[in-house]
Amino acid sequence: MTQTMERPGGRDEAPGHDDLVARAAALRERLWQDAPECDRRRRLTDGDLDALTAAGLFRLMTPRRYGGHAADMRTLLDTAVEVGRGCCSASWVLGVCNAGNFVVSLFPRAAQDEVWAAGPDNRTALVLGRPAPPAEPAGEEFLVSGEWPYASGSLHAGWVCVLVLADTGTGMAPHFALMPAGQVEIKDTWHFTGMRGTGSNTITAERVAVPRHRLMPYQPLLYGETDGLVDPAHPYRNSLTGLFMIGLIGSVVGGTQAALEFVREQAARRPVAGSKFASQAESPMFRIDLAEAATALEAARAEAHRLAATVDELAGTGANAGWETRARGRMGSTWVTRQCRDAVEALVTAHGTSSFSEANPLQRIWRDVHVASRHAGFGMGVPELVYGHALVGGDPREISPLV
Repeated sequence: MTQTMERPGGRDEAPGHDDLVARAAALRERLWQDAPECDRRRRLTDGDLDALTAAGLFRLMTPRRYGGHAADMRTLLDTAVEVGRGCCSASWVLGVCNAGNFVVSLFPRAAQDEVWAAGPDNRTALVLGRPAPPAEPAGEEFLVSGEWPYASGSLHAGWVCVLVLADTGTGMAPHFALMPAGQVEIKDTWHFTGMRGTGSNTITAERVAVPRHRLMPYQPLLYGETDGLVDPAHPYRNSLTGLFMIGLIGSVVGGTQAALEFVREQAARRPVAGSKFASQAESPMFRIDLAEAATALEAARAEAHRLAATVDELAGTGANAGWETRARGRMGSTWVTRQCRDAVEALVTAHGTSSFSEANPLQRIWRDVHVASRHAGFGMGVPELVYGHALVGGDPREISPLV
């Protein structure tokens, strides 16, 4: 299936869901083989980055007028899952950079022209964290200084999109600030046990001049209150929160799928120590653990697809999600990551102590899923509080701004 795409100088065909997912699946083996090096170096390998770029997978959320795919949420999710089957970190970077490119697509056309001037394969590192101190007005520009930790993909980005406080005429408020990566520095702060290859380091800026067209109010974009700010023809203009969560959970689902496939494939050849079973496949307890893991993964995948379908359906009608729907989305994405975490726990138990050998890929997936599922968007009980508050008629923003 293809979709017509207009570009200056000609008419091309944008690849559809099946084509893009197949491209991602074709990279699985090389990503799987390179994952230990990615984990060790705490960044994607150059070869994997080039392969993902050549496959057009960093163009998923780039507008078609710049040569991008402007894909739907189902495509973003399924592509991230396939990449995650090879390497969780690569999938996470893919999701974050595509989310960053999506945010750029909400900016004025002048900013978009700058970002994609060199072609459609730009990568934008997006950080949704605490805003930096107020930007300093300087004529038609603002001077931005600050630090933004946990900047996944920042080692591989051409642009960065961070949060700053600024007064652009309606009072001091958080804004997205878009800056070329060459104008900021990356501090090596990402020394974690899992998702090591994401290179989620700290972006630092010192009085970087940001023109007005590269600042966008944060909360209106977050809450889908985009009238007068974003081109009304943009189908996903009200979908930022949903898109960001969908881009992240694909990595966790894909990694869990890889763990399940690995344990199943090994079962017939692995004995059960201290028993008379010739292989794990003959062990009733192994079968129970495997069944529980597979069921948890199936449930997680189904919920992830429900979330993607909800965002796609709302975009198709041009409607903005209500607060309860938004809160349900955050809760649902959190539940997906926890189901995956439970599944991986069952799988390493079923596989045995050797799961934690440094040479065994299960230990890397176990670390990755445990770290990813504790991302701030999924953890600390906040998603449950947000959804529960909405269910009794409260405004979930009274609990957390991220809905």
